[in-house]
Amino acid sequence: MQAPSVGGVRLPKGSGEVVRLPRGASLTDFAEKIGANPAALVQVLFHLGEMVTATQSVSDEILELLGSEMNYRVNVVSPEEEDRELLEAFDITYGEDAGDEDDLVVRPPVVTVMGHVDHGKTRLLDTIRKSNVHEGEAGGITQHIGAYQVTAQLEGNDRLITFIDTPGHEAFTAMRARGANSTDIAVIVVAADDGVMPQTVEAINHAQAAGAPIVVAVNKIDKEGANPQKIRQQLTEYNLVAEEYGGDTMFVDISARQNINIDGLLEAILLTADAALDLRANPAMEAQGVAIEAHLDRGRGPVATVLVQRGTLRVGDSIVAGDAYGRVRRMVDEHNEDVIEAYPSRPVQVIGLTSVPGAGDTFLVVDEDRVARQIAERRQARTRNALNASRRKRVSLEDLDEALKETSQLNLIIKGDNSGTVEALEAALLKIDVGDDVQLHVVHRGVGGVTESDINLATAENTIVLGFNVRAEGRATELANREGVEVRYYTVIYQAIDEIEQALKGMLKPEYEEVQLGRAEVRDVFKSSKVGTIAGCLVMSGELKRNSKARLIRDNVVVQESLTLTSLRRFKDDVTEVREGFECGLTLGNYGDLRVDDVIETYEMREKPRN
Repeated sequence: MQAPSVGGVRLPKGSGEVVRLPRGASLTDFAEKIGANPAALVQVLFHLGEMVTATQSVSDEILELLGSEMNYRVNVVSPEEEDRELLEAFDITYGEDAGDEDDLVVRPPVVTVMGHVDHGKTRLLDTIRKSNVHEGEAGGITQHIGAYQVTAQLEGNDRLITFIDTPGHEAFTAMRARGANSTDIAVIVVAADDGVMPQTVEAINHAQAAGAPIVVAVNKIDKEGANPQKIRQQLTEYNLVAEEYGGDTMFVDISARQNINIDGLLEAILLTADAALDLRANPAMEAQGVAIEAHLDRGRGPVATVLVQRGTLRVGDSIVAGDAYGRVRRMVDEHNEDVIEAYPSRPVQVIGLTSVPGAGDTFLVVDEDRVARQIAERRQARTRNALNASRRKRVSLEDLDEALKETSQLNLIIKGDNSGTVEALEAALLKIDVGDDVQLHVVHRGVGGVTESDINLATAENTIVLGFNVRAEGRATELANREGVEVRYYTVIYQAIDEIEQALKGMLKPEYEEVQLGRAEVRDVFKSSKVGTIAGCLVMSGELKRNSKARLIRDNVVVQESLTLTSLRRFKDDVTEVREGFECGLTLGNYGDLRVDDVIETYEMREKPRN
């Protein structure tokens, strides 16, 4: 079998075998897998219309294109599979309870409260935990994720329930989806006086996609106009049929403000958990779980709220969470009391990590600090490569000239008070669509105040710094003023999204559209030694305006474009415009090829308003 050749470059043989590559792999990685010279692969891609270097991260599409040309089947490993292989290399199994059936014990259900904004999610959570969070929040929106446990009674027995407090604004879709994925049961809050709203449907979709049983809390039954039966009827469209209608979804009528039937809701959660789920975990193994939230505390350093899903987390354990690692120096619960051991379904704040993990990152306990550091470093490198591959725009030879031209781009650095907020704000901003002419590029995002290094990076990249619930630290403000870096502070996400969208629209080049003004038919042609060729015309439609753009049409064919109607006269008087039905004399600059029956069409270019 002859080795294939592209553009005169001899390629290594392939017989359809599978080559496994991680996301963001380089041509050097590909070459090592098949025993080829990386420079040859660069040449091959050049002949295929793609310009890449041997060491840069490339997209999945380019890897698959190259593989097909060389008769290899490229399998780009998914992030989950890649992470599993990484852990297997350290002989770690994630996501499974170790031991036998006898080792499993019942654990409390983990509940996420979701629903439309202003339907009472925060009030309900406050009523359940007997605290008051919502009044101090900017914009009336829950900006931070927390988690806590409460005690409820079922058939005379005390039972624990874990609540994950997720934000309710639509821009936090990513975090809300992750909340559902780490959740056993979803409580959908619907206002009895308002009905099913778009975010209600969104929350239902997230919960159903995660396979979580749903309990519907019909809130605000104490308000005038409340109609709980209407809510039950509306939700049947989304496969949520109440038990009284023959379905299997529990509906509970409550009033969070008046503390009506809250115990009934907790009981419904426990009944749903017992009926639909087998909630057991092995507390004897090393702990595994998920980071619900994380932020940078000025006094304590990186702080992560973690939910233990299996095993027992203890002070002194070496843990790795996403690409962060460290040793558990201290654990505190929702009452800020120290915890020595955290059992399955227990949320605790962990202090001792070296950096801030992302919201939704998995965490696990490993044997020693060295292993935790190695896993974290490999994850960091993998994430960096994948990010470089996704951010790099494909440039082909055909559009190289266009790519080299300066493009309008708004660069941003996003700093926030916790990782979930930063991540969700970035996702919301990147969804802003103002066309292909302007791009939004997030140069850096992080947790904590705006630092001097952020300002220095913004200076180099010509970037705006966006602070969400944080302020500049130390001399950063002075440096920003000296370097002319714009730092904008926000506490409400609506405002941040709106202002960035307006900034992007302001960078758009104006779009113009042609507006026809009038059409005139040439009835006679005169030659003048002073002004050149004069056309005697009758205005057939619209109006002719002096100094407007014009085109000449002969036998329905445009014979001359971009002319200017330089003079316009009625009898012996100069005029600025002539309307339909009137005769006039006109000249089209120095253009003299005018004939009887020609049509002169005038128009102007007006700026087109953007939606």
